[in-house]
Amino acid sequence: MKVIILLKEIRQQKQISLEQLERMSGISKSHLNYIERQEKEPTLTVLIKIAKALNIDIKDLYKVEW
Repeated sequence: MKVIILLKEIRQQKQISLEQLERMSGISKSHLNYIERQEKEPTLTVLIKIAKALNIDIKDLYKVEW
């Protein structure tokens, strides 16, 4: 099982830059970049902050592949 974070796709659909998301969420641009590249697994707290900043449900931020 693999969890894929869809942050980059959602952010681009909403036409929000990493810098804007950094300001909106309080999460550093570098940390967001690691998450987008699937190099860091975000904590639940981070996912909640991102979802709130993007005005989406947290479950829309990821998908599970078997």
